[in-house]
Amino acid sequence: MTSIVKTGLDNYAKYRIPTGGFLICVLENDLMRAVMKADDTNINHLRSICQYIQDTLPLESYGNAQKVKAWMAGRHLV
Repeated sequence: MTSIVKTGLDNYAKYRIPTGGFLICVLENDLMRAVMKADDTNINHLRSICQYIQDTLPLESYGNAQKVKAWMAGRHLV
């Protein structure tokens, strides 16, 4: 995973700053859109990106579009 992706995910988790389109798709668990938006570097790191999200980010901050939207709005969906 690149440092740009890690920083984007860390800022999303800590400060609720929206990420780019590719990472939003990954966070929303939308594989088809994520793969279509990924550049060559990110497609090759997709597994490590997903592992980092699972191991590091709060469970409330990813998984589907509603959870991502609620997270960015400062709410939690459980």
